Amino acid sequence: MTRPDGRQPDQLRPISFIPNVAAHATGSVLVAFGDTRVICSATVEEDVPRWMRAQRVEGGWLTAEYAMLPYSTLERKPRDISRGKLDGRSSEIQRLIGRALRAVVDLKKVGQRTIWVDCDVLQADGGTRTASITGGCVAVAIAFNRLFAQGKLRDFPLKKLVAAISAGVYDGVPVLDLNYPEDKAAAVDFNVVMTEAAEFVEIQGSGEEAVFSAAEMTSMLELSRKGIAELITLQKQAILAAARAAPADLAALAAAFGQK
Repeated sequence: MTRPDGRQPDQLRPISFIPNVAAHATGSVLVAFGDTRVICSATVEEDVPRWMRAQRVEGGWLTAEYAMLPYSTLERKPRDISRGKLDGRSSEIQRLIGRALRAVVDLKKVGQRTIWVDCDVLQADGGTRTASITGGCVAVAIAFNRLFAQGKLRDFPLKKLVAAISAGVYDGVPVLDLNYPEDKAAAVDFNVVMTEAAEFVEIQGSGEEAVFSAAEMTSMLELSRKGIAELITLQKQAILAAARAAPADLAALAAAFGQK
């Protein structure tokens, strides 16, 4: 079996993070998974949703929005506003991003604030939701670091890093990090969200008019575990690089991510 781009079955696409790309966001990063590129930003609002105030819920909130820009695909994708509603796929993905990030954020330490995570797909070549979660976590870490440096946070709210990756069965072989041609032709498609402690946050998987065995599922999960470990390492490097680019309490940030 030969993958379209020549990678080994357990090999990620080239991954990169360019931090601080949106000047007005509290934290931001341009994340690339191969030819998939997403701008992820975290913006802090000094308020909480009305339902939290009404129910006297302690702490803050984190929510996400996801959109594919019109030029992100081969054929122009109409903006949701032109249809008058958010499409089902975008709604499902932004809920997934929010769930994944809330799983690793101590909302009580956020204070009476809302963290808005916006994920805008510039170019789509498969894995936009996994890139959004992975980049969204970096943007949130950068934002919390900035708040911490400004003295607005006493404790770092991000408990651990979270990342996501796709896996699937392509041409009869379990493979990691599917690009669009592989995703389109895959017999099985998985999206796996895990923390840096190798804890599962969410698994989405289904056969595409096909079935899969327990052995294939185990293989895809092991590939995902390996890939996410590699992503976590790259996330840490990006977060610390962003902190060095902007004055911050590096000792506290480094301690939060197990660096020396």
